[in-house]
Amino acid sequence: MLVDLYTKEGNIAGQVELHDDVFAIEPNEHAMHQAVVVYLAHQRQGTAKTKTRAEVSGGGKKPWRQKGRGTARSGSSRSPVWVGGGTIHGPKPHEFNIKLPKKVKRLAKKSAFSLRCSESNLMVVDDFTFGEIKTKQMADVLQNLKLENQKTLVLLPGEDANVFMSGRNIENIYICPADKISAYDILSYKKLLVFKGAIEVIENAIKN
Repeated sequence: MLVDLYTKEGNIAGQVELHDDVFAIEPNEHAMHQAVVVYLAHQRQGTAKTKTRAEVSGGGKKPWRQKGRGTARSGSSRSPVWVGGGTIHGPKPHEFNIKLPKKVKRLAKKSAFSLRCSESNLMVVDDFTFGEIKTKQMADVLQNLKLENQKTLVLLPGEDANVFMSGRNIENIYICPADKISAYDILSYKKLLVFKGAIEVIENAIKN
């Protein structure tokens, strides 16, 4: 499929071809859902923790005599039946890792890109960089492309400190190398601004 190629000034400089196997497939909702579930699961710290009776401090002395008080027998004030005691079967730190097959990951990314293309929410811009770190430069580019005040994911061919640093303080903008994103990232942003050089990176990574 062919899409317009824009310059950073907002003018159409021509067209660029996108691989149909990546940007024009029928979106698979189940694959995208699985990718999102896995991504969110991996964000969990898994640090919930309670103490058992063996871990609660105190309780070394028998709290009262065995007989004669008319109360239940007890060997420790840290028993789970008492206030201040341990917890039975409480949460323990663990990892929330879910393994997703590589083919499903690729399908989820393809589906996400194809979905944004079908919505006309994907723009391709000719490669550019900045000579210095200046937020106004990136803000001007977004304004020229009519992307200001829109939640936009900017995909670079590779690391570019000047472009990244110039855009990191702009609200609702996330700039990232194209090979570092997930299906969740694509679906989290309404607009995609893809550098021309990033297209080859994306296609080589997920077209197979």
